[in-house]
Amino acid sequence: MKNTEPPAFRLTSDCIWNSFRSSGKKHLILTGARKSGKTTLLSELLSRIGSPSLPCPIPGITTWAEPGKAVYLKENTTGQTACIGLYDESLPGIRIQQPPLHSPNRIEIGFTNGDGDPDNTAPPPAAGNKMRPCAEGFLTLGIPALGRCAESDSEFVSLDEIGYLESQYNNSDKPFTSNPRTCLKQEESQCTEIYREEIRKLMACKRLLAVIRKQSLPFLEELSHRGDVFLLDLDQPFGRLGCVIMASGVGRRFGGNKLMADFQGKPLLQYALEATEGIFAKRIVVTRHQEAAAFVRLRGVEALLHDLPHRNDTVRLGLQAVSEDVEGCLFCPGDQPLLRQETVASLALNAVNGKDEIWRPVWEDREGAPVLFPKWSFPKLLTLPEGCGGSFLIKKYPGRIRRVPVRDKFELQDIDSRQDLEFLEKG
Repeated sequence: MKNTEPPAFRLTSDCIWNSFRSSGKKHLILTGARKSGKTTLLSELLSRIGSPSLPCPIPGITTWAEPGKAVYLKENTTGQTACIGLYDESLPGIRIQQPPLHSPNRIEIGFTNGDGDPDNTAPPPAAGNKMRPCAEGFLTLGIPALGRCAESDSEFVSLDEIGYLESQYNNSDKPFTSNPRTCLKQEESQCTEIYREEIRKLMACKRLLAVIRKQSLPFLEELSHRGDVFLLDLDQPFGRLGCVIMASGVGRRFGGNKLMADFQGKPLLQYALEATEGIFAKRIVVTRHQEAAAFVRLRGVEALLHDLPHRNDTVRLGLQAVSEDVEGCLFCPGDQPLLRQETVASLALNAVNGKDEIWRPVWEDREGAPVLFPKWSFPKLLTLPEGCGGSFLIKKYPGRIRRVPVRDKFELQDIDSRQDLEFLEKG
């Protein structure tokens, strides 16, 4: 089947915060390409946790670079600033995997070898990476500032950003070169290692809201893959997930095909399309109704028309259509018109960070749909007993169920009868 367009849903701090709180993770880390909005979102997230009982600003560190000159560090609570890196043309930078030659995502930046001469044999680096650590800045401000953050009364600490400079090792670790002219001095290597260790200690006693550079470096990879970290890659926030919109009900209690019934000026099925738009790598509507299939196809969504009788048939047909190369699949009813797109996005974000769990929305103690199942469950979903749906697995694996709160109980309300439709319209 065709893939959908790249994710178009614009994440908000509210959606991110709800997802993070639902995840049970201790730390929230944002990453992504330049201009992906990491720092803006971090600022909005920090404003959400501010209260009279918390320090303002939240304890932490902010770093920034003046390209071709230096990198600076500021302690948020005191405003003290220090230089922690100086530009060094002799450094070769880090070679990273680039997109194909003519890709619009390829970054063309000049690259030199250890002698300062052009190096045309390798792809250019993402950002030069030619800053040499300034030991004095780390030792006099950076490392003590992290210590003060650990001793503060605040539950949360902010770090914006952790990048290449803080991740440098000595040459025995081979981060960028074997050229002796570009080796880190002992004090430079030691200060960055101490700084990294202070971040680890900080994460043991505080909750971290942080931005990290998107680059394959050992320390950044270590942070990204910690089990207590909720990692949000703003370039690909939802990973690769599939979505099956369940639209096969015959509408006996409704008295006909409810999916095309009008609700506040739009067919009921349109709300399911809108709630799941721009989030999934693959999406399909599984239906028995010719009119519903034609309706979604006109809107660029694939439809699978069938005449099989049971709910397990709809699950199997939909999953077979989307399951290749996806890490999880959302099963969304076609008759929940007040389901919010932000709720669906929160389920997806949590599925990316909790790949082995079954995610579903909840209002107080009432659980509902849609439900996002992980990849391990696919073989079981494909062989459900006749007449059973995903609830069969939910009952079988109660320890795997995780919940995302919704804002309004009516998000979980489905339409079974015309009275249901009238009730929601009036409400």
